[in-house]
Order: sequence, then structure tokens, then C-alpha cells
Amino acid sequence: MAMAASSAEGEPMMDINTTPLIDVMLVLLIMFIITIPIQTHAVKLDLPQDNPNQKKPDIDPVKNKVTIDTADKIYWNGTEIDELRLRQYLDITQTMNPIPELHLQPDPQARYVVVDRVLAVTKRAQVEKMGFVGNEAYGAF
Repeated sequence: MAMAASSAEGEPMMDINTTPLIDVMLVLLIMFIITIPIQTHAVKLDLPQDNPNQKKPDIDPVKNKVTIDTADKIYWNGTEIDELRLRQYLDITQTMNPIPELHLQPDPQARYVVVDRVLAVTKRAQVEKMGFVGNEAYGAF
């Protein structure tokens, strides 16, 4: 007796052997996984570089003066700085004991936008002791 129940003797078998097809598909899948480059999630940042030629202004333990001139440049105790450096100096002063005073003296001809940005930086740094210097210059306007 034969094992084939429904097929007649001499008819071709109509079933496809899928085992080699599955083997080939698994090999292709493994090859694709191996050849895919490893994804590295990196964020490129341009960090500020310290300029060795630039003299770092001293932080006075008693009082520090921030001035803004008519060309909208910010100065810390007479040395020109940018807003990032201003924030760094303000953070340093807030950790000192006792906290030094901050005197802000904008030029009357300085743009209000720059003065407002400096005030925003001082607010974010949570400066406790701050005062405006030279308010009499604004009386003529």
C-alpha cells in the first residue's frame, strides 16, 4: 500500500517544497541586518572656544559694573563681553559669599532691545543685588 491517499498513481505532485525558499529568505534577512550601518544619534554642537588672547575680566567680590554703549556692546567692568559670557559671570557671582552687587549702566543712546536682553539675562541668572547707575542721564529726555 502506498502512502498517498488522494493522488492517483503517475500524476505529478502539485505541492511546492517551501523549505529552500524560507532558507534563502532567512539568509537574505541576516545579510541585510549585517550590512545596515549602525545608527548613531549624535547632535553636533558648536561650543564656544576660549580665546587665549582674550584677558578674562576679574570678578569683583564687592561690586561689578555692566555697561552698554551706543554701539550696543556689553562691557563687564570695562571689558567687552557677549551675553553668554555675561550669564557665566552672573552665575559665578551668585555662588559667591557675600553676593556682590551688580551695577547696570546703559548709555542713554543704547537701543532698548539690547538693554532688555541684558535685563532678561540677569533675571534668568536670578541676580539678587542689582541697581541702575546714572539714571540722571535720562532726565533730559
